[in-house]
Amino acid sequence: MNELPSEIVEHYRSTDEGARLTDAAGRLEFSRTQEIVRRHLPAESLRVLDIGGATGVHAAWLAADGHQVTLFDIVPEHVVAARRLAERTPGMTVSMADARALPVPDASFDAALLLGPLYHLTDRQDRLAALREAGRAVRAGGWIFVAAISRFASLFDGLAHGFLSDPEFRRMVDADLATGQHRNETDRLQWFTTAYFHHPEELRRECLDAGLGVREVVGVEGLAGWLPDLADRWDLPANRDVILHSARAVESEPALLGLSSHVIAVARTRGDVVDDE
Repeated sequence: MNELPSEIVEHYRSTDEGARLTDAAGRLEFSRTQEIVRRHLPAESLRVLDIGGATGVHAAWLAADGHQVTLFDIVPEHVVAARRLAERTPGMTVSMADARALPVPDASFDAALLLGPLYHLTDRQDRLAALREAGRAVRAGGWIFVAAISRFASLFDGLAHGFLSDPEFRRMVDADLATGQHRNETDRLQWFTTAYFHHPEELRRECLDAGLGVREVVGVEGLAGWLPDLADRWDLPANRDVILHSARAVESEPALLGLSSHVIAVARTRGDVVDDE
């Protein structure tokens, strides 16, 4: 098992992942992720595994929905923050673990979220290991939600925010587009950290190769995610409805999946489930 590069841990020690999703422009990603997950999960209380769940921003609303949520993360600071949240959140427990080696019995959960681990597992075999671990931990027919960063995210981000005129940023973008391997050798946090950016169809293929049955791959944000004034627009309910409508309208359009900053594969563990391949 490859060790997680130290710069990834340091990046998350320097940023607030929970605030990123609940403040400013991150609210579109957060709302759409909730929407995608909720429309597939059954109404009854489930045992949900939140793998790489950071500070607990998703675990908290899942617990509030009535699920029993077990969160694992590999960043010590995330675990500390998530445990503080769990103290006031019934139905939520937190431990430290690597997504590729989960300390849980086989088929002990009804559903799992991997809304981050694949971002930073830059070797394909490590990504498959994480996907297989989720499949092992979830019972037959259970749901697994897998997020990836789009191969085109840095290109659109640079265009929207003016970074693309910087030669160093453009070099990163060229490498991202050619290989998916994102490397930030500067000290600029907004240029992210060591990561892997997926083609949407590649995410589907990796889930299938890990033994999961893929039901759909959807774009999360659509074009709206790149609007420079997204945070201001989101504050007005009428605008928010339009933004969400625009994301939903193209979420399954194959030609536009890569336009979203994030894509989510909705999968099920094999058993009596018919796979959409």
